[in-house]
Amino acid sequence: MPRTEALTRRFIYVLKVGLMAWCSQALAEGAGQTPAPPLPAAPWKFEEIRRLPAAEAKQGVAADDSHVYVIDNRTIGKYRLDNGERVARWEGPKGGPLTHLNAGIVREGKLYCAHSNFPSVPTVSSVEIWDTSTLKHVGSHSFGHFVGSLTWVDFKNGFWYACFAQYAKAGAEPGKDPSFTEVIKFDDQWRRLEGWVFPAALVAQFGGNSSSGGGFGPDGQLFITGHDAKEMYLIEFPEAGSELVWKGTLPTSFPGQAFAWQHADQGLIFAIDRGKREVLAGRVTRRP
Repeated sequence: MPRTEALTRRFIYVLKVGLMAWCSQALAEGAGQTPAPPLPAAPWKFEEIRRLPAAEAKQGVAADDSHVYVIDNRTIGKYRLDNGERVARWEGPKGGPLTHLNAGIVREGKLYCAHSNFPSVPTVSSVEIWDTSTLKHVGSHSFGHFVGSLTWVDFKNGFWYACFAQYAKAGAEPGKDPSFTEVIKFDDQWRRLEGWVFPAALVAQFGGNSSSGGGFGPDGQLFITGHDAKEMYLIEFPEAGSELVWKGTLPTSFPGQAFAWQHADQGLIFAIDRGKREVLAGRVTRRP
């Protein structure tokens, strides 16, 4: 894409988000209403526990009881949690079918990774599957051309949840921007059931990017991250309509990107610091 076209698209997106926010406030004031107050602090706190160097810490991380699986665009490193030793590595070939892995989760001995052709357009996405004991690639589910670039997946109560991102920067599809990002609920055979979008105020927080990570943590709460802010966002599903509800913001020590819960009920979480090529372990707990 020519530089001038990219800059023009970015300008239009910023202008759009600004106008949406301005119009909402103007309408509220015109109707004699007080603009919505800032969101309260999240009733949760994040505490970092330890860090582990990992060359693959660029896109995301997944975890089971004994290992973390550190994810780069087309490589995965398996590291022991007790001593940080890398015990296995998978690497896809240059020019092969896998080019941009994202977030991952471990479920029943399998590593499930979100994958897309980002930053190429039009977007295509898939879920790629590895056996955690051998790091052998064992399966794939392709969405083909869908609604965006798949960035994260999670499984809850028999259903898959997946985020398909849209961007205003690299990887932007014509006529779309981050407000077109969708979180979609599927059954266990990947049949679409429902879908939601993020509120405009949260889209503005993404800064032209989108949600890079997401998953259900303690108390079944959905937490998401953006691309580079040291924050997690608490999300609830609406009682009506198609817009997710942003309930609060939780400061963290890691700059966005994908994360994964190890024991969600205990709030144990793993994330990455891509600038330092480190995996960090932490805990999310309720404030007293």
